[in-house]
Amino acid sequence: MGTDKSFVLLDGKPLIQHVIDRVRQLDCSVILIANSVERYQLLGLPVYADVIPNAGSLGGIYTALTYSQSDYALCLACDMPRVNPALLRYLIDLRADYDVIAPLVDSVAQTLHAVYHKRCLPVMRQAIEQNNLKIQDILSRLQVRFIQETEVKQFDPTLASFANINTPDDLRGILRRGGFSGRN
Repeated sequence: MGTDKSFVLLDGKPLIQHVIDRVRQLDCSVILIANSVERYQLLGLPVYADVIPNAGSLGGIYTALTYSQSDYALCLACDMPRVNPALLRYLIDLRADYDVIAPLVDSVAQTLHAVYHKRCLPVMRQAIEQNNLKIQDILSRLQVRFIQETEVKQFDPTLASFANINTPDDLRGILRRGGFSGRN
């Protein structure tokens, strides 16, 4: 994008604000993990810098779990403005007995649209210390409940929740597909 994706405007508000607004519908606490704490404070939420710098998304999830007031944390990327609150609630409701609850889309685990338990912390820490920052690589060492695509489509038939904005073309595409009303 050439800039911080979080603050790219879609329908007059930053991408991250779309995600926050949808998560707030779940009536749960929201924290942000960011490289620049000061920049995100304007959103009025607790903001934490990575506990282990330069550890990518895995480090961000590790930080979220570290600061979470709950045993579980729903972890979402800032660039998926159409996350579906009903699907998120479904993931949260399945959390018992699992370390990770993650949807599968095109047979790929959506690790930045998933629920994690604090039991993941030691496995994540070890991976980070070994400089293996691929979230997918740690899943085999955890109790994971994968949500099959057919299950996901019960809540999100078009899989719009997983459309992320990485380029200006992605942004134009989401607007072109019938506009963006903030709904799926």
